[in-house]
Amino acid sequence: MAKKKGKGKSVSFDAMVKFFMNTYDIPTKRDIEQLNARLERIEQLIINTTKAGKNRNRSSGKGDLSATEIVLEIIRRKKDGIGFYEIQMQTGMADKKLRNIIFRLNKLKKIRRKSRGIYILS
Repeated sequence: MAKKKGKGKSVSFDAMVKFFMNTYDIPTKRDIEQLNARLERIEQLIINTTKAGKNRNRSSGKGDLSATEIVLEIIRRKKDGIGFYEIQMQTGMADKKLRNIIFRLNKLKKIRRKSRGIYILS
């Protein structure tokens, strides 16, 4: 029969479990609860910032107009044409979003380019 090494002290099961959890970086229940709390805070921040962003873009009293309709209305008001940066200042839209809207309106032949960066109704 094999002899036991050591003085015969047995290691408790809890101590063994803690050893393996620490050695192999296994998360505990408390670690998971902390991660869930962080995720909930991040989700709330995202929800609050998107609500604030929607309110900021819609605060001009335009009602339920889409971004494309807003840009088209701004271009419609200026008979001599309006520049890209003027549209951007009036709408507060990001460069990429506004460029995509203008490209789409031009492709649909609702607006046309008078000169570089100046757009008028077709």
